[in-house]
Amino acid sequence: MSILVTILVGFVVGLIARAVKPGNDRMGIIMTTLLGIAGAFLARYVGMAMGWYTEGQAAGWIASVVGAIVLLILVSLVRGRSRGI
Repeated sequence: MSILVTILVGFVVGLIARAVKPGNDRMGIIMTTLLGIAGAFLARYVGMAMGWYTEGQAAGWIASVVGAIVLLILVSLVRGRSRGI
């Protein structure tokens, strides 16, 4: 059940990260959602493994948004470099 909750949180986090991150991204809703889910998984497991927070704390939401923003930035850098921009 916790994986389904993480996926749902990742969807919401991806949308929040897309709204917060500056710049014009030409990613669709599916790519944004996948990056949000990946950011949520990454932040959840790293934060809990490091002992920064436990499941259900607000710090997990914040870390998930930050993780998704970092992934959005990395993907936009890689996509921009591959297009020769």
